[in-house]
Amino acid sequence: MLKYDFHCHSNASDGVLSPTELVLRAVEMGVQWLALTDHDTLQGLEEAAFEAKNQNIIFVNGVEISTCWANKDIHIVGLDFDPQNITLNKLLYQQQRLRHQRALAIAEKLSLFGIDKAFEEAQSLSDGEVTRAHFAQVLVKHGLARDISQAFKHYLSQGKKAYVQPLWCDIKTAISAIHQAGGKAILAHPLRYELSRKNFQQLITDFKAWQGDALEVASCGQNPQQRQRLLALAKEHNLAASGGSDFHFPCGWRELGKELALPENTMFILTP
Repeated sequence: MLKYDFHCHSNASDGVLSPTELVLRAVEMGVQWLALTDHDTLQGLEEAAFEAKNQNIIFVNGVEISTCWANKDIHIVGLDFDPQNITLNKLLYQQQRLRHQRALAIAEKLSLFGIDKAFEEAQSLSDGEVTRAHFAQVLVKHGLARDISQAFKHYLSQGKKAYVQPLWCDIKTAISAIHQAGGKAILAHPLRYELSRKNFQQLITDFKAWQGDALEVASCGQNPQQRQRLLALAKEHNLAASGGSDFHFPCGWRELGKELALPENTMFILTP
């Protein structure tokens, strides 16, 4: 299989690199098959596709849609769709409005901690959507957190001081919009949602019942048991496998194309 990465972010959402820089990083890392999956936006796709063509990389249109399920923020990656599709773009516009409203509410909470222009500061860090990752950088800048991880742990995660409950679409709506655009719907990083065993099984069951196409089986930093567990679940529910680094910025532990290889007999989500 070609070296691939079907889950990564540019500065059109909460990544650091521009779409062009992201593609060049992929080349540096030996990635031959790439999807850009920014949060609830297609803004960076045209630029990334142009540079991918210049670099002889197979490029796949992608997006990561935020959804709500059982009061949890669950992410659905869409791949290989028509970026001009009206239904998908309408949904993403609604998501962007919700994201903007949420960002304003987070900024209001951060004002209680002495950051008077949190939204403006977060917006200055983004070339696209304003996300919690940008507010995390603001918290670090103001000395309220040591690093991004601590900003989320103490302020921006569910139940913390500056958390605002999102009002995203549901999983079924996201899958339907991706399918209407001719794409494939993937449940992103399934083990990252801190669900009980019962709820985790229910999430997979619901995802399949709503016509989801694949699980994100391969990701950076997994142990072999985790990957085998996800492979077994995909097979049990007749779901294909996908994989991605969830890259946001150059680093050693979550890098483009790193450790994403799958067994040769795996039912993979796409063919080149």
